[in-house]
Amino acid sequence: MRCVCFLQGKEIKFGLRQGDQVDEINDPSIASIDDLLRALMEGRRPATGAVHVFGELDLLPPVPRPGKILCIGLNYVDHAKESGHAVPDYPAVFMRGPSSLTGHNHPLLRPVCSDRFDYEAELAIVIGRSVHAISEQDALDCVAGYACFNDGSLRDYQMKSGQWTMGKNFDQTGGFGPDLVTPDELPAGAAGLRVVTRLNGEILQDGNTSNMIFSVAKIIEILSEVMTLEPGDVIITGTPAGVGFARNPPIFMQAGDVCEIEIEQIGTLRNPIVDAAF
Repeated sequence: MRCVCFLQGKEIKFGLRQGDQVDEINDPSIASIDDLLRALMEGRRPATGAVHVFGELDLLPPVPRPGKILCIGLNYVDHAKESGHAVPDYPAVFMRGPSSLTGHNHPLLRPVCSDRFDYEAELAIVIGRSVHAISEQDALDCVAGYACFNDGSLRDYQMKSGQWTMGKNFDQTGGFGPDLVTPDELPAGAAGLRVVTRLNGEILQDGNTSNMIFSVAKIIEILSEVMTLEPGDVIITGTPAGVGFARNPPIFMQAGDVCEIEIEQIGTLRNPIVDAAF
Protein backbone atom coordinates (compact mmCIF):
# COMPACT_ATOMS: atom_id res chain seq x y z
CA MET A 1 0.00 0.00 0.00
CA ARG A 2 0.90 3.64 -0.48
CA CYS A 3 -0.39 5.95 2.21
CA VAL A 4 -0.55 9.74 2.15
CA CYS A 5 -1.41 12.35 4.73
CA PHE A 6 -3.15 15.54 3.65
CA LEU A 7 -4.86 18.63 4.98
CA GLN A 8 -8.50 19.31 4.17
CA GLY A 9 -9.50 22.61 5.66
CA LYS A 10 -8.00 22.35 9.12
CA GLU A 11 -8.46 18.60 9.37
CA ILE A 12 -5.71 16.02 8.86
CA LYS A 13 -6.83 13.16 6.63
CA PHE A 14 -5.22 9.94 5.44
CA GLY A 15 -5.55 8.18 2.12
CA LEU A 16 -4.45 5.23 0.04
CA ARG A 17 -2.83 6.22 -3.24
CA GLN A 18 -3.03 4.40 -6.55
CA GLY A 19 -1.31 6.47 -9.23
CA ASP A 20 -3.11 9.80 -9.51
CA GLN A 21 -6.04 8.64 -7.37
CA VAL A 22 -6.20 8.85 -3.59
CA ASP A 23 -8.96 7.01 -1.74
CA GLU A 24 -9.65 8.83 1.52
CA ILE A 25 -9.54 6.53 4.54
CA ASN A 26 -12.99 6.41 6.10
CA ASP A 27 -12.51 3.80 8.79
CA PRO A 28 -13.83 4.31 12.34
CA SER A 29 -10.81 2.49 13.74
CA ILE A 30 -8.36 5.01 12.22
CA ALA A 31 -8.40 8.46 13.78
CA SER A 32 -4.65 9.14 13.94
CA ILE A 33 -1.33 8.22 12.41
CA ASP A 34 -0.81 5.72 15.24
CA ASP A 35 -4.04 3.96 14.25
CA LEU A 36 -2.97 3.88 10.61
CA LEU A 37 0.45 2.46 11.44
CA ARG A 38 -1.17 -0.20 13.60
CA ALA A 39 -3.39 -1.23 10.69
CA LEU A 40 -0.41 -1.39 8.35
CA MET A 41 1.53 -3.58 10.77
CA GLU A 42 -1.47 -5.90 10.97
CA GLY A 43 -1.62 -6.06 7.17
CA ARG A 44 -5.15 -4.64 7.26
CA ARG A 45 -6.43 -2.47 4.42
CA PRO A 46 -8.52 0.34 5.87
CA ALA A 47 -11.97 1.13 4.55
CA THR A 48 -12.07 4.12 2.19
CA GLY A 49 -14.63 6.63 0.98
CA ALA A 50 -14.20 9.82 -1.01
CA VAL A 51 -11.86 9.82 -4.00
CA HIS A 52 -9.36 12.65 -4.61
CA VAL A 53 -6.89 13.62 -7.32
CA PHE A 54 -3.37 13.26 -5.93
CA GLY A 55 -2.05 16.44 -7.54
CA GLU A 56 -4.84 18.53 -5.99
CA LEU A 57 -4.16 17.55 -2.38
CA ASP A 58 -2.38 19.68 0.21
CA LEU A 59 0.08 17.00 1.26
CA LEU A 60 1.67 16.79 4.69
CA PRO A 61 4.66 14.63 5.59
CA PRO A 62 3.51 10.97 5.73
CA VAL A 63 4.04 11.16 9.52
CA PRO A 64 2.97 14.74 10.34
CA ARG A 65 4.78 15.13 13.69
CA PRO A 66 7.11 12.22 14.43
CA GLY A 67 8.06 11.59 18.04
CA LYS A 68 11.71 11.12 17.05
CA ILE A 69 13.51 11.88 13.80
CA LEU A 70 16.85 10.07 13.93
CA CYS A 71 19.33 10.85 11.17
CA ILE A 72 22.35 8.81 10.13
CA GLY A 73 25.36 10.72 8.80
CA LEU A 74 28.13 9.47 6.51
CA ASN A 75 26.34 6.23 5.64
CA TYR A 76 27.73 5.91 2.09
CA VAL A 77 31.47 5.35 1.51
CA ASP A 78 31.60 7.81 -1.39
CA HIS A 79 29.88 10.55 0.63
CA ALA A 80 32.16 10.01 3.63
CA LYS A 81 35.17 10.41 1.34
CA GLU A 82 33.88 13.54 -0.42
CA SER A 83 33.18 15.05 3.02
CA GLY A 84 36.76 14.40 4.17
CA HIS A 85 35.81 11.80 6.79
CA ALA A 86 37.04 8.28 7.39
CA VAL A 87 34.57 5.48 6.74
CA PRO A 88 32.84 5.02 10.12
CA ASP A 89 32.65 1.78 12.04
CA TYR A 90 29.76 3.19 14.11
CA PRO A 91 27.20 5.56 12.62
CA ALA A 92 27.09 9.29 13.27
CA VAL A 93 23.61 10.03 14.65
CA PHE A 94 21.87 13.39 14.98
CA MET A 95 18.23 14.41 15.41
CA ARG A 96 15.75 16.66 13.66
CA GLY A 97 12.68 18.28 15.17
CA PRO A 98 9.19 18.11 13.61
CA SER A 99 9.17 21.85 12.80
CA SER A 100 12.02 21.22 10.33
CA LEU A 101 9.77 19.07 8.10
CA THR A 102 7.60 19.92 5.12
CA GLY A 103 5.55 17.91 2.66
CA HIS A 104 5.63 17.17 -1.05
CA ASN A 105 5.19 20.23 -3.28
CA HIS A 106 5.57 22.56 -0.29
CA PRO A 107 8.54 24.94 -0.34
CA LEU A 108 11.84 24.36 1.38
CA LEU A 109 12.72 27.61 3.14
CA ARG A 110 16.19 29.09 2.61
CA PRO A 111 16.85 31.20 5.72
CA VAL A 112 18.09 34.75 5.27
CA CYS A 113 21.14 34.10 7.47
CA SER A 114 22.79 31.61 5.09
CA ASP A 115 23.52 31.13 1.40
CA ARG A 116 24.78 27.54 1.83
CA PHE A 117 21.54 25.57 1.63
CA ASP A 118 22.42 22.07 0.45
CA TYR A 119 20.37 19.04 -0.69
CA GLU A 120 20.70 15.44 0.49
CA ALA A 121 18.68 12.59 -1.01
CA GLU A 122 17.84 10.01 1.66
CA LEU A 123 15.71 6.95 2.30
CA ALA A 124 13.36 7.39 5.27
CA ILE A 125 12.20 4.51 7.47
CA VAL A 126 8.96 4.75 9.48
CA ILE A 127 8.71 2.57 12.57
CA GLY A 128 5.41 0.74 13.10
CA ARG A 129 5.71 -0.88 16.51
CA SER A 130 7.67 -0.32 19.71
CA VAL A 131 10.96 -2.18 19.93
CA HIS A 132 13.97 -2.09 22.20
CA ALA A 133 17.24 -3.97 21.70
CA ILE A 134 15.93 -5.77 18.62
CA SER A 135 18.38 -7.90 16.66
CA GLU A 136 19.43 -7.16 13.10
CA GLN A 137 17.80 -10.44 12.11
CA ASP A 138 14.39 -9.33 13.39
CA ALA A 139 14.70 -5.58 12.83
CA LEU A 140 12.71 -5.34 9.60
CA ASP A 141 9.64 -6.69 11.39
CA CYS A 142 9.13 -3.28 13.03
CA VAL A 143 9.12 -1.24 9.79
CA ALA A 144 5.76 0.16 8.68
CA GLY A 145 7.09 1.70 5.50
CA TYR A 146 9.57 3.82 3.58
CA ALA A 147 9.55 7.27 2.01
CA CYS A 148 11.76 9.86 0.30
CA PHE A 149 13.52 12.54 2.33
CA ASN A 150 15.53 15.64 1.47
CA ASP A 151 17.80 16.40 4.42
CA GLY A 152 18.17 20.09 3.56
CA SER A 153 21.30 21.31 5.36
CA LEU A 154 22.67 24.78 6.09
CA ARG A 155 26.33 23.87 5.77
CA ASP A 156 27.81 26.93 7.50
CA TYR A 157 25.61 26.35 10.56
CA GLN A 158 26.27 22.60 10.43
CA MET A 159 30.01 23.27 10.65
CA LYS A 160 29.92 25.92 13.41
CA SER A 161 30.70 23.18 15.95
CA GLY A 162 31.35 19.47 16.19
CA GLN A 163 27.58 18.88 16.44
CA TRP A 164 25.46 19.05 13.28
CA THR A 165 22.09 19.77 14.88
CA MET A 166 21.89 23.51 14.20
CA GLY A 167 22.47 23.16 10.47
CA LYS A 168 19.82 20.46 10.18
CA ASN A 169 16.91 22.06 12.05
CA PHE A 170 15.97 25.33 10.41
CA ASP A 171 12.21 25.46 9.98
CA GLN A 172 10.79 23.77 6.90
CA THR A 173 14.11 22.59 5.46
CA GLY A 174 13.47 18.82 5.42
CA GLY A 175 11.27 17.53 2.61
CA PHE A 176 9.42 14.30 3.48
CA GLY A 177 7.05 12.28 1.28
CA PRO A 178 4.99 12.07 -0.75
CA ASP A 179 3.99 8.47 0.08
CA LEU A 180 4.62 6.01 2.86
CA VAL A 181 5.24 2.78 0.93
CA THR A 182 4.71 -0.48 2.81
CA PRO A 183 7.56 -3.03 2.84
CA ASP A 184 5.64 -5.62 0.82
CA GLU A 185 6.02 -3.39 -2.28
CA LEU A 186 9.82 -3.23 -2.00
CA PRO A 187 12.89 -5.46 -1.69
CA ALA A 188 13.70 -6.49 1.88
CA GLY A 189 15.17 -3.52 3.73
CA ALA A 190 14.61 -1.35 0.64
CA ALA A 191 17.94 -2.68 -0.65
CA GLY A 192 19.16 -2.16 -4.20
CA LEU A 193 17.10 0.96 -4.97
CA ARG A 194 18.45 3.84 -7.04
CA VAL A 195 18.56 7.20 -5.20
CA VAL A 196 18.67 10.39 -7.29
CA THR A 197 18.67 14.14 -6.67
CA ARG A 198 17.66 16.47 -9.48
CA LEU A 199 18.07 20.22 -9.08
CA ASN A 200 16.19 22.09 -11.81
CA GLY A 201 16.16 18.84 -13.78
CA GLU A 202 19.91 18.18 -13.54
CA ILE A 203 21.02 14.97 -11.82
CA LEU A 204 23.46 15.85 -9.03
CA GLN A 205 23.29 12.68 -6.92
CA ASP A 206 22.95 9.16 -8.29
CA GLY A 207 23.45 6.38 -5.76
CA ASN A 208 21.93 3.12 -4.59
CA THR A 209 20.73 1.93 -1.20
CA SER A 210 22.79 -1.23 -1.63
CA ASN A 211 25.86 0.97 -1.02
CA MET A 212 24.84 2.02 2.48
CA ILE A 213 27.52 1.21 5.06
CA PHE A 214 24.88 0.37 7.65
CA SER A 215 21.81 -1.38 6.24
CA VAL A 216 18.26 -0.60 7.34
CA ALA A 217 18.23 -3.61 9.65
CA LYS A 218 21.63 -2.77 11.15
CA ILE A 219 20.62 0.85 11.77
CA ILE A 220 17.51 -0.27 13.64
CA GLU A 221 19.53 -2.72 15.72
CA ILE A 222 22.08 -0.03 16.66
CA LEU A 223 19.50 2.63 17.51
CA SER A 224 17.23 0.30 19.46
CA GLU A 225 20.15 -0.78 21.66
CA VAL A 226 20.13 2.76 23.05
CA MET A 227 16.48 3.85 22.93
CA THR A 228 13.02 2.44 22.44
CA LEU A 229 11.85 3.00 18.90
CA GLU A 230 8.14 3.84 18.86
CA PRO A 231 5.37 3.87 16.24
CA GLY A 232 5.75 6.95 14.05
CA ASP A 233 9.45 7.44 14.73
CA VAL A 234 11.36 8.24 11.53
CA ILE A 235 14.91 7.21 10.68
CA ILE A 236 16.77 9.04 7.90
CA THR A 237 19.45 6.74 6.51
CA GLY A 238 22.13 8.97 4.98
CA THR A 239 22.98 10.31 1.53
CA PRO A 240 25.21 9.21 -1.37
CA ALA A 241 27.94 11.34 -2.95
CA GLY A 242 27.25 14.44 -5.00
CA VAL A 243 26.14 16.93 -2.36
CA GLY A 244 26.56 20.58 -3.20
CA PHE A 245 29.23 21.67 -0.74
CA ALA A 246 31.66 18.99 -1.97
CA ARG A 247 31.47 20.13 -5.60
CA ASN A 248 33.96 22.43 -7.32
CA PRO A 249 32.53 24.99 -7.55
CA PRO A 250 29.93 24.31 -4.82
CA ILE A 251 26.25 24.19 -5.75
CA PHE A 252 23.66 25.38 -3.23
CA MET A 253 19.89 25.68 -3.52
CA GLN A 254 18.55 29.13 -4.34
CA ALA A 255 15.13 30.73 -4.37
CA GLY A 256 13.33 29.71 -7.57
CA ASP A 257 15.04 26.30 -7.76
CA VAL A 258 13.11 23.03 -7.71
CA CYS A 259 14.67 20.03 -5.99
CA GLU A 260 13.45 16.49 -6.62
CA ILE A 261 14.44 13.37 -4.69
CA GLU A 262 13.59 10.13 -6.45
CA ILE A 263 13.98 6.66 -4.99
CA GLU A 264 13.30 3.73 -7.26
CA GLN A 265 9.96 1.98 -6.55
CA ILE A 266 9.15 4.52 -3.81
CA GLY A 267 8.49 7.72 -5.72
CA THR A 268 9.53 11.32 -6.27
CA LEU A 269 9.55 14.06 -3.65
CA ARG A 270 9.36 17.56 -5.16
CA ASN A 271 10.00 20.84 -3.35
CA PRO A 272 10.45 24.36 -4.72
CA ILE A 273 12.96 26.57 -2.90
CA VAL A 274 11.88 29.96 -1.55
CA ASP A 275 13.58 32.52 0.67
CA ALA A 276 12.21 32.53 4.20
CA ALA A 277 10.58 35.74 5.39
CA PHE A 278 12.51 35.67 8.66
